[in-house]
Amino acid sequence: MIRTLYTYYGLAVFSVLFLVFFPLLLIPMIFPTQFKWVGIFNRWWARLLFLFTLLPYRVVISPALHRNRQYIFCPNHFSYLDIPTMGLNPINAIFVGKNDMEKIPLFGFMYRKLHITVDRSRLKSRVNTLLDSRKAIDAGKSLVIFPEGGMLTKHPPKMHAFKDGAFRTAIEKQIPIVPVTIPYNWIILPDQHPLRLHWSRIVVIFHDPIETRGYSLNDVDDLKKQVFEVIESELKQYENQSGNIG
Repeated sequence: MIRTLYTYYGLAVFSVLFLVFFPLLLIPMIFPTQFKWVGIFNRWWARLLFLFTLLPYRVVISPALHRNRQYIFCPNHFSYLDIPTMGLNPINAIFVGKNDMEKIPLFGFMYRKLHITVDRSRLKSRVNTLLDSRKAIDAGKSLVIFPEGGMLTKHPPKMHAFKDGAFRTAIEKQIPIVPVTIPYNWIILPDQHPLRLHWSRIVVIFHDPIETRGYSLNDVDDLKKQVFEVIESELKQYENQSGNIG
């Protein structure tokens, strides 16, 4: 009963904060060149969400990350909580995600206007998403792409195989990929019905960027393997501690 109430409280906090920030998000909607505000508002939204839901968090950032560079961030994806967690990203970035988010009233409108959505069941949508991602990079934006293509694994913290999109885009645009490990969200807010929020500390690790200069599309599989192994290694280190966090 307490956990159910805590979950509803968390949803209420999420909704109220969104309504507070929505007028501010109209700035980058109306003035697309001011896209940096998307990342700034995302950070404040995430910080306030975790503050008011009493979820402490720890962000580990590689010193090799530079605010004046573009990146494609590739996190593991086991929980709906991963999206606000990526709001803690120190680099302003937009999301590339499934179009399911568009179905949420008002939030879906914002997501469609400020981020890039994809219907993975339609080839045309997948192609358009690749094109839109390239245009976003050309406009100076960094991207957050969940390389598993959604919450597909049945056995977290074991990841599902990665899709090619993020890695093809990084190679074609010759920009670095940043592996991101989110080790505990699958315990805090598991992908199950009904959703239940568990109190614990959120951890997110932004690893060293992996450069793609000199890579060709023949290297997509090698790049995927590098990113997968970085995240997998970190997940294994935290897995042994997961039984003590709740």
